[in-house]
Amino acid sequence: MQTFETSLTVTENDLDELNHVNNIRYVQWVQDIAKAHWLKNASENILKTYHWVMLSHYIEYKGSALLDDVVTIKTYVVDSKGATSMRMVEIYNDAQKLLTKSETSWCLINTKTKRPARITPEIIDLFN
Repeated sequence: MQTFETSLTVTENDLDELNHVNNIRYVQWVQDIAKAHWLKNASENILKTYHWVMLSHYIEYKGSALLDDVVTIKTYVVDSKGATSMRMVEIYNDAQKLLTKSETSWCLINTKTKRPARITPEIIDLFN
């Protein structure tokens, strides 16, 4: 299982009225890293043929990130069957404390037909 990660620094735009990262921002980061992982690994032909849509999203909050914290966002695919794939996203603070853990289900869509598409072995191999 291949892990993809990125880091970022929390800004004022990420904060809510309690001065910690807004829940909506965590969800955005989950979507952003999934997309970045896909774009990094997929060929131009695959990118022209397919895209992903989120089917479900579960996020567990274990801690808070604050202004100027450096957070590390890690993602990996845990399972792919038929047209769906299960992806995990973990967000850590700079002390490597787990802040959130997310499990999302994604459906592969054929860009031309706009219909679900079976995940090919070639696409599965992109994330192993």
